[in-house]
Amino acid sequence: MAGTVVVVPTYDEVDNLAWVVGRLRAAQPDVDVLVVDDGSPDGTGEVADRLAAADPAVTVVHRSRKEGLGAAYLHGFAVALERGYDVVGEMDADGSHQPEQLQRLRDAVAAGADLAIGSRWVPGGSVRNWPLHRELLSRGGNLYVRLLLGMDVRDATAGYRLFRRATLEAIDLGTVRSTGYVFQTDLAWRTVQAGLRVVEVPIEFVERERGESKMSGQVAVESLRLITRWGLAERRARAGRRRHPATR
Repeated sequence: MAGTVVVVPTYDEVDNLAWVVGRLRAAQPDVDVLVVDDGSPDGTGEVADRLAAADPAVTVVHRSRKEGLGAAYLHGFAVALERGYDVVGEMDADGSHQPEQLQRLRDAVAAGADLAIGSRWVPGGSVRNWPLHRELLSRGGNLYVRLLLGMDVRDATAGYRLFRRATLEAIDLGTVRSTGYVFQTDLAWRTVQAGLRVVEVPIEFVERERGESKMSGQVAVESLRLITRWGLAERRARAGRRRHPATR
């Protein structure tokens, strides 16, 4: 599968970035890496520059400030599409997404998936070193997404993904306004609405060992608020279609 790049957004990941990129390049030598750093004050951007100087398969985009995970990914996707990549991926910089499992996602895309998701909540998927309340929150949030949006994706909040170029072009990234962690659900839902094929493959998600998580209760609440808004809008649209069926 020629022309694959993984976008790795960073903010204060100085302790993890070189470790994760090194593992990714070792596990998948034909996959390029695009680091998108949101002006990390801890020196992550400088680490990324050193990695790029030593390896032509690694490139870096520097953004002036932190604007949210979704904004960083949208910037990275735009750069990847401009450079002509056929497959564009997502991966966290903290080691929670194991680069050694990326081949599972690549196999799914090669077999016809328009979006491959590394899923914690399909048979064979798992999490390591999570407290029970964190697992219940994730499982419950994903159940809420399925019920409200009617989307048959068990881990819509997952951030380990591979998109076909055509998928990113079809879901109209220019209209995406979600910037936080709800961005993942947004793009999965857009892919489903576009009638494209989403395939979930099991992965083992590993809780970060170094650095601090960017997830907070406020972020989770905001995500649920947006999903509720989308779900209610979708239900109103369905009701309207039932009242006014298209003339055949």
